[in-house]
Amino acid sequence: MRQGLLKIVRPLLPDLVPALVAPALWAVWLGWDQHRDVHPDGSTTGPYGAWQAIGLLLTLLAPVYWAASRNHIPGAVFGTTAGLTIAAYYDWSDDGSGLYMIGVGTVMVGSLVATAAVSTVIAHVKRGGRRNGA
Repeated sequence: MRQGLLKIVRPLLPDLVPALVAPALWAVWLGWDQHRDVHPDGSTTGPYGAWQAIGLLLTLLAPVYWAASRNHIPGAVFGTTAGLTIAAYYDWSDDGSGLYMIGVGTVMVGSLVATAAVSTVIAHVKRGGRRNGA
């Protein structure tokens, strides 16, 4: 039984790891900061600082690299995108204005484009510039 389950789970790991790690990293970097900063002139910023978003992006490189270096580009791209989209939806869904869906859509499109580009570069570099089948 254990060997059969392992045979099923092992090929799915490069797809599942980015999908599970992305929302966990969102919680670590962005999930705890929910308040806007009010400056002396009355303007507000936040709730996240640039350092938090940069930290999230840099730590997301690890699971994306892990999956893409194993030639599982769809897992790196769609897993990370799904994880970040779900995290953003969960984090922002209590917004009364309803505009949170624009932000969630932006996270989805941005993470899809960014992880596709990064994953393609990683896979290409890991192959040493060779094409598959060539």
